[in-house]
Amino acid sequence: MSETVTQAAVEAVAVRAPGTDPASVPGASGARPFWRRLRAQRAALVAAVVVALLVLVALAAPLLTALEGQDPTTYHPSLIDSARGGVPIGPLGGVSGEHWLGVEPQTGRDLFARLVHGARVSLGVALAATVIQVAIGVTLGIASALGNRWVDQLLSRITDVFVALPLMIMSLALLAIVPASFPRPLLVTLVIGLISWGNIAKVVRAQTLTLKNLDHVSAARLSGWGSWRIARRELLPGLAGPVITYAALLVPQNITVEAALSFLGVGVKPPTPSWGQMLTAADVWYQAAPQYLLLPAAALFVTVLALTVLGDGVRTALDPRAASRLRVGTGRRRENRAAAARKEESS
Repeated sequence: MSETVTQAAVEAVAVRAPGTDPASVPGASGARPFWRRLRAQRAALVAAVVVALLVLVALAAPLLTALEGQDPTTYHPSLIDSARGGVPIGPLGGVSGEHWLGVEPQTGRDLFARLVHGARVSLGVALAATVIQVAIGVTLGIASALGNRWVDQLLSRITDVFVALPLMIMSLALLAIVPASFPRPLLVTLVIGLISWGNIAKVVRAQTLTLKNLDHVSAARLSGWGSWRIARRELLPGLAGPVITYAALLVPQNITVEAALSFLGVGVKPPTPSWGQMLTAADVWYQAAPQYLLLPAAALFVTVLALTVLGDGVRTALDPRAASRLRVGTGRRRENRAAAARKEESS
């Protein structure tokens, strides 16, 4: 996943340096062209709606569970059949008016409540880790590109070390030695954010090296502006395109990492619900109670797919010269037919 994200981000900035073209930066030519190009991509719009609904569900999780009249931690032993090993009583895993998606095997905890509260953990960890990665990567990438040769070499070697670190192995080691009293969602967020910022730092450094040779940056330097003022006023607008693109691709990667860590038993601990943790407990119930496995797996799949499609749409909207890798909902067939018609007319 990490190599795929890195390759996608490099492609996003390698086709054309978005920061060198004002049309490719929303703040440079106004947000309207960006939103117009984004709205023209139906797949990106659908993905944006799905992401917005997921975020709304995560934020409104306490309200939704209160509306159902349940919570994610209360056991309901009367709703499981202990004689059959803890299988939920009733059709479809105990679906009823009181339990909209049924209950968990063995515990009888409400599945809908744990699913929506799990969305808060999974999305919250992914978004917070992405903010940390972007903050560290942008800061060190700009510092490396604007610093002297020794600073650049030092920061580049540090970045190379973090890029080479195996995220899952380091996360497993760190999460295993931290005391259980430390809040696990916060710990997972810090581990992911503080380890896997190297790739975005390399992208920002490469882009900054291109931008700092432009005329307006040179003029600012000759005017006596300091490095950080130049970075804030002249470079950050040009870096908006690749940084936003990379951040949009990092979110689904971080969701997958959090789910994998919880699945391996070193991430979020019970009773705090998490999609990855739910998958861990569901691996022995896929035959007796398949919805216990399918619901969190489907939620993960839809979330990662929607964020990936939205990230590709944002990349294409920020840099209209870079064609989308997705053919669905991008209007490429219509564009190809129009190009073929123009070619026939010219011949």
